[in-house]
Amino acid sequence: MTHIETFYDPRTFTLTYVVSDPETRDAVIIDPVLDFDPLTVSVSQTAVDAVMAYVDRERLELRGILETHAHADHLSSAPLLRDRYEAPVAIGRHITDVQEVFRDVFNQSFATDGSQFDVLLEDEQLWAAGSLQVRALHTPGHTPACMSYVIGRAVFTGDALFMPDFGVGRCDFPKGSAEQLYRSITTKLYTLPDDTEVYVGHDYQPGGRPLAYRTTVGEEKTGNVQLPEGRAAADFVRFRTERDAALAPPALLFPAVQVNVNGGQLPEPESNGRRYLKLPVNLFG
Repeated sequence: MTHIETFYDPRTFTLTYVVSDPETRDAVIIDPVLDFDPLTVSVSQTAVDAVMAYVDRERLELRGILETHAHADHLSSAPLLRDRYEAPVAIGRHITDVQEVFRDVFNQSFATDGSQFDVLLEDEQLWAAGSLQVRALHTPGHTPACMSYVIGRAVFTGDALFMPDFGVGRCDFPKGSAEQLYRSITTKLYTLPDDTEVYVGHDYQPGGRPLAYRTTVGEEKTGNVQLPEGRAAADFVRFRTERDAALAPPALLFPAVQVNVNGGQLPEPESNGRRYLKLPVNLFG
Protein backbone atom coordinates (compact mmCIF):
# COMPACT_ATOMS: atom_id res chain seq x y z
CA MET A 1 0.00 0.00 0.00
CA THR A 2 1.38 3.39 -0.97
CA HIS A 3 0.92 6.68 0.83
CA ILE A 4 -0.06 9.75 -1.21
CA GLU A 5 0.64 13.24 0.14
CA THR A 6 -0.94 16.13 -1.74
CA PHE A 7 0.24 19.72 -2.18
CA TYR A 8 -1.96 22.36 -3.79
CA ASP A 9 -0.73 25.55 -5.43
CA PRO A 10 -3.73 27.91 -5.48
CA ARG A 11 -2.07 30.39 -7.84
CA THR A 12 -1.94 27.84 -10.67
CA PHE A 13 -4.58 25.39 -9.37
CA THR A 14 -1.91 22.67 -9.55
CA LEU A 15 -1.73 19.46 -7.54
CA THR A 16 1.69 18.02 -6.73
CA TYR A 17 1.84 14.51 -5.31
CA VAL A 18 4.43 12.68 -3.25
CA VAL A 19 3.85 8.94 -3.52
CA SER A 20 5.79 6.80 -1.07
CA ASP A 21 6.20 3.25 0.18
CA PRO A 22 5.73 3.38 3.98
CA GLU A 23 7.99 0.37 4.48
CA THR A 24 11.01 1.25 2.34
CA ARG A 25 10.51 5.09 2.41
CA ASP A 26 11.06 5.14 -1.36
CA ALA A 27 9.14 7.97 -3.03
CA VAL A 28 8.40 9.78 -6.28
CA ILE A 29 7.17 13.32 -6.82
CA ILE A 30 4.66 14.06 -9.56
CA ASP A 31 4.40 17.52 -11.23
CA PRO A 32 6.33 19.79 -8.82
CA VAL A 33 5.83 23.57 -9.09
CA LEU A 34 8.32 26.44 -9.20
CA ASP A 35 6.71 29.76 -8.29
CA PHE A 36 6.81 32.46 -10.97
CA ASP A 37 5.57 36.04 -10.65
CA PRO A 38 4.95 37.51 -14.13
CA LEU A 39 4.82 41.08 -12.84
CA THR A 40 8.24 41.04 -11.19
CA VAL A 41 9.50 38.32 -13.57
CA SER A 42 10.92 36.43 -10.63
CA VAL A 43 10.98 32.84 -9.44
CA SER A 44 10.75 31.58 -5.87
CA GLN A 45 10.50 28.26 -4.08
CA THR A 46 7.49 28.49 -1.77
CA ALA A 47 5.65 25.56 -3.36
CA VAL A 48 8.62 23.23 -3.73
CA ASP A 49 10.01 24.16 -0.30
CA ALA A 50 6.85 22.70 1.25
CA VAL A 51 7.34 19.49 -0.73
CA MET A 52 11.01 19.21 0.22
CA ALA A 53 10.23 19.88 3.88
CA TYR A 54 7.81 16.95 3.81
CA VAL A 55 10.31 14.65 2.07
CA ASP A 56 12.99 15.54 4.61
CA ARG A 57 10.70 15.34 7.63
CA GLU A 58 9.43 11.89 6.64
CA ARG A 59 12.97 10.78 5.73
CA LEU A 60 11.89 9.65 2.31
CA GLU A 61 14.30 8.40 -0.34
CA LEU A 62 13.35 10.24 -3.51
CA ARG A 63 13.72 7.80 -6.42
CA GLY A 64 12.26 9.90 -9.21
CA ILE A 65 10.42 13.00 -10.36
CA LEU A 66 7.60 12.35 -12.83
CA GLU A 67 6.27 14.97 -15.21
CA THR A 68 2.91 14.20 -16.79
CA HIS A 69 3.71 16.64 -19.63
CA ALA A 70 5.38 19.97 -20.40
CA HIS A 71 3.06 22.23 -18.46
CA ALA A 72 1.73 25.50 -19.88
CA ASP A 73 0.41 26.97 -16.63
CA HIS A 74 3.32 26.67 -14.20
CA LEU A 75 7.07 26.29 -14.19
CA SER A 76 8.52 22.97 -13.09
CA SER A 77 10.86 22.67 -10.12
CA ALA A 78 12.09 19.24 -11.26
CA PRO A 79 15.72 20.36 -11.84
CA LEU A 80 15.94 21.73 -8.31
CA LEU A 81 14.68 18.45 -6.88
CA ARG A 82 17.00 16.42 -9.10
CA ASP A 83 20.02 18.38 -7.90
CA ARG A 84 19.09 18.19 -4.24
CA TYR A 85 18.14 14.51 -4.08
CA GLU A 86 20.07 13.09 -7.04
CA ALA A 87 16.83 11.64 -8.40
CA PRO A 88 16.10 11.20 -12.12
CA VAL A 89 13.43 13.20 -13.95
CA ALA A 90 11.10 11.14 -16.15
CA ILE A 91 8.65 12.24 -18.84
CA GLY A 92 6.97 10.67 -21.87
CA ARG A 93 9.10 9.94 -24.92
CA HIS A 94 6.92 12.17 -27.10
CA ILE A 95 8.24 15.25 -25.33
CA THR A 96 10.47 15.45 -28.41
CA ASP A 97 7.41 16.33 -30.53
CA VAL A 98 6.62 19.24 -28.21
CA GLN A 99 10.23 20.40 -28.20
CA GLU A 100 10.28 20.53 -32.00
CA VAL A 101 7.24 22.81 -32.05
CA PHE A 102 8.39 25.25 -29.40
CA ARG A 103 12.01 25.48 -30.46
CA ASP A 104 10.71 27.21 -33.56
CA VAL A 105 8.15 29.31 -31.64
CA PHE A 106 10.87 30.72 -29.38
CA ASN A 107 13.66 30.57 -31.98
CA GLN A 108 15.93 28.87 -29.46
CA SER A 109 18.62 26.25 -29.85
CA PHE A 110 17.78 23.79 -27.08
CA ALA A 111 18.03 20.10 -27.93
CA THR A 112 14.88 18.39 -29.23
CA ASP A 113 15.90 14.81 -28.42
CA GLY A 114 14.60 14.81 -24.84
CA SER A 115 18.13 14.75 -23.44
CA GLN A 116 17.22 17.39 -20.82
CA PHE A 117 15.35 14.59 -19.03
CA ASP A 118 16.89 11.49 -17.49
CA VAL A 119 14.21 8.96 -18.47
CA LEU A 120 11.95 8.99 -21.54
CA LEU A 121 9.05 6.65 -20.89
CA GLU A 122 7.23 4.56 -23.49
CA ASP A 123 3.55 3.65 -23.46
CA GLU A 124 2.89 0.76 -21.06
CA GLN A 125 6.47 0.84 -19.78
CA LEU A 126 7.05 -0.36 -16.23
CA TRP A 127 9.59 1.76 -14.40
CA ALA A 128 11.02 0.83 -11.01
CA ALA A 129 11.52 3.77 -8.68
CA GLY A 130 13.08 1.88 -5.84
CA SER A 131 10.34 -0.33 -4.45
CA LEU A 132 7.64 1.63 -6.28
CA GLN A 133 6.54 0.34 -9.66
CA VAL A 134 5.28 2.96 -12.08
CA ARG A 135 3.23 1.96 -15.10
CA ALA A 136 3.38 4.66 -17.75
CA LEU A 137 0.35 5.23 -19.99
CA HIS A 138 0.62 7.49 -23.02
CA THR A 139 -2.57 9.58 -22.88
CA PRO A 140 -2.16 12.27 -25.57
CA GLY A 141 -4.72 14.87 -26.54
CA HIS A 142 -4.04 17.81 -24.25
CA THR A 143 -0.51 17.61 -25.65
CA PRO A 144 1.05 14.86 -27.79
CA ALA A 145 3.39 13.93 -24.93
CA CYS A 146 0.93 13.56 -22.05
CA MET A 147 1.43 10.59 -19.74
CA SER A 148 -0.65 9.16 -16.92
CA TYR A 149 1.04 7.11 -14.22
CA VAL A 150 -0.41 4.09 -12.47
CA ILE A 151 1.14 3.43 -9.07
CA GLY A 152 -0.52 0.78 -6.94
CA ARG A 153 -4.27 1.32 -7.05
CA ALA A 154 -4.00 4.95 -8.17
CA VAL A 155 -3.61 6.71 -11.51
CA PHE A 156 -2.26 10.24 -11.83
CA THR A 157 -3.85 11.76 -14.92
CA GLY A 158 -2.20 15.17 -15.26
CA ASP A 159 -4.32 17.34 -17.56
CA ALA A 160 -6.10 14.50 -19.36
CA LEU A 161 -8.86 13.89 -16.82
CA PHE A 162 -10.09 16.27 -14.13
CA MET A 163 -12.71 15.91 -11.41
CA PRO A 164 -16.08 14.73 -12.79
CA ASP A 165 -17.75 18.12 -12.29
CA PHE A 166 -15.10 19.88 -14.41
CA GLY A 167 -14.40 17.35 -17.14
CA VAL A 168 -11.22 16.96 -19.17
CA GLY A 169 -8.23 18.96 -20.42
CA ARG A 170 -8.25 21.44 -23.28
CA CYS A 171 -6.92 20.27 -26.63
CA ASP A 172 -6.02 23.49 -28.47
CA PHE A 173 -2.28 23.60 -27.80
CA PRO A 174 0.06 22.83 -30.74
CA LYS A 175 -0.44 19.20 -31.82
CA GLY A 176 -3.22 18.79 -29.27
CA SER A 177 -6.15 16.68 -30.44
CA ALA A 178 -9.66 16.17 -29.12
CA GLU A 179 -9.82 12.91 -31.07
CA GLN A 180 -6.67 11.66 -29.34
CA LEU A 181 -7.92 12.73 -25.92
CA TYR A 182 -11.17 10.87 -26.49
CA ARG A 183 -9.23 7.68 -27.29
CA SER A 184 -6.82 8.20 -24.40
CA ILE A 185 -9.62 8.43 -21.89
CA THR A 186 -12.01 5.83 -23.29
CA THR A 187 -9.47 3.16 -24.28
CA LYS A 188 -6.80 3.72 -21.63
CA LEU A 189 -8.10 5.38 -18.47
CA TYR A 190 -11.67 4.05 -18.58
CA THR A 191 -10.41 0.48 -19.03
CA LEU A 192 -8.68 0.56 -15.65
CA PRO A 193 -10.64 -1.10 -12.81
CA ASP A 194 -13.55 1.04 -11.64
CA ASP A 195 -12.12 1.27 -8.11
CA THR A 196 -8.83 2.73 -9.36
CA GLU A 197 -8.31 6.06 -7.61
CA VAL A 198 -7.88 9.01 -9.98
CA TYR A 199 -5.64 11.89 -8.85
CA VAL A 200 -6.02 14.91 -11.10
CA GLY A 201 -3.39 17.47 -12.10
CA HIS A 202 -5.49 20.59 -11.47
CA ASP A 203 -8.67 21.52 -9.68
CA TYR A 204 -10.43 24.72 -10.69
CA GLN A 205 -13.15 24.39 -8.02
CA PRO A 206 -16.19 25.02 -10.26
CA GLY A 207 -18.99 26.90 -8.54
CA GLY A 208 -16.65 27.78 -5.69
CA ARG A 209 -16.77 24.30 -4.19
CA PRO A 210 -13.96 23.16 -1.85
CA LEU A 211 -10.77 21.71 -3.26
CA ALA A 212 -11.12 18.18 -4.63
CA TYR A 213 -8.50 16.07 -6.36
CA ARG A 214 -9.34 12.40 -5.85
CA THR A 215 -12.09 10.40 -7.51
CA THR A 216 -12.33 6.94 -9.11
CA VAL A 217 -12.44 5.59 -12.64
CA GLY A 218 -15.98 4.38 -11.99
CA GLU A 219 -17.11 7.83 -10.84
CA GLU A 220 -15.52 9.42 -13.90
CA LYS A 221 -17.24 6.98 -16.25
CA THR A 222 -20.68 7.67 -14.81
CA GLY A 223 -20.37 11.34 -13.84
CA ASN A 224 -17.81 13.19 -15.94
CA VAL A 225 -19.71 16.21 -17.29
CA GLN A 226 -17.75 16.30 -20.56
CA LEU A 227 -16.94 12.68 -21.27
CA PRO A 228 -19.10 10.09 -19.53
CA GLU A 229 -18.78 6.52 -20.73
CA GLY A 230 -20.80 6.02 -23.88
CA ARG A 231 -20.59 9.55 -25.27
CA ALA A 232 -20.02 9.46 -29.01
CA ALA A 233 -16.60 10.52 -30.26
CA ALA A 234 -17.99 13.02 -32.78
CA ASP A 235 -20.17 14.64 -30.12
CA PHE A 236 -17.23 15.02 -27.73
CA VAL A 237 -14.87 16.36 -30.40
CA ARG A 238 -17.41 18.95 -31.50
CA PHE A 239 -18.02 20.06 -27.91
CA ARG A 240 -14.32 20.20 -27.03
CA THR A 241 -13.38 22.10 -30.18
CA GLU A 242 -16.07 24.72 -29.66
CA ARG A 243 -15.20 25.12 -25.97
CA ASP A 244 -11.47 25.46 -26.63
CA ALA A 245 -12.07 28.15 -29.25
CA ALA A 246 -13.58 30.34 -26.53
CA LEU A 247 -10.78 29.87 -23.98
CA ALA A 248 -8.01 32.39 -23.37
CA PRO A 249 -4.42 31.13 -23.34
CA PRO A 250 -3.04 30.26 -19.87
CA ALA A 251 -1.57 33.30 -18.14
CA LEU A 252 1.89 31.74 -17.84
CA LEU A 253 1.89 30.00 -21.22
CA PHE A 254 5.06 31.50 -22.68
CA PRO A 255 7.34 31.42 -19.64
CA ALA A 256 6.08 28.00 -18.57
CA VAL A 257 6.40 26.22 -21.90
CA GLN A 258 9.70 27.93 -22.72
CA VAL A 259 11.21 26.59 -19.50
CA ASN A 260 9.45 23.24 -19.25
CA VAL A 261 10.23 21.90 -22.72
CA ASN A 262 13.87 22.48 -21.82
CA GLY A 263 13.62 20.17 -18.83
CA GLY A 264 12.59 22.91 -16.41
CA GLN A 265 15.88 24.74 -16.88
CA LEU A 266 15.80 28.53 -16.82
CA PRO A 267 17.61 30.21 -19.72
CA GLU A 268 21.35 30.60 -19.28
CA PRO A 269 22.55 34.04 -18.12
CA GLU A 270 23.56 36.35 -20.93
CA SER A 271 26.68 38.55 -21.07
CA ASN A 272 25.31 40.91 -18.42
CA GLY A 273 24.61 38.04 -16.02
CA ARG A 274 20.82 38.21 -16.39
CA ARG A 275 18.45 35.55 -17.63
CA TYR A 276 15.78 36.39 -20.20
CA LEU A 277 12.49 34.83 -21.23
CA LYS A 278 11.06 35.45 -24.70
CA LEU A 279 7.56 36.53 -25.68
CA PRO A 280 6.62 35.84 -29.30
CA VAL A 281 4.60 38.82 -30.52
CA ASN A 282 1.29 38.22 -32.34
CA LEU A 283 1.65 34.46 -32.19
CA PHE A 284 -2.14 34.18 -32.08
CA GLY A 285 -2.75 37.12 -34.43
